[in-house]
Amino acid sequence: MYIILVYDVSVERVAKVCQFLRKYLNWMQNSVFEGELTESEMKRVEMKLKDIIDKNQDSIIIYRLPSNNMLERESIGIKKAEPTSVI
Repeated sequence: MYIILVYDVSVERVAKVCQFLRKYLNWMQNSVFEGELTESEMKRVEMKLKDIIDKNQDSIIIYRLPSNNMLERESIGIKKAEPTSVI
């Protein structure tokens, strides 16, 4: 499945969330990650994020698509990053 994940977390946790997400997803721009994940990887990501964030202060939104073929992306302005495949 293709994931777009956006987050708004307190400054104290931003680096930890970002560093963790870079293991699984592509960084697109500030607070936005996306990429292809298996169901088991997605569960792992959700469980770890629940451990990192403070549910009373932080917010994470996850959009799930069957594949990136279902996504039409348009960028306006500079691109912060391009999706990459890590093998």
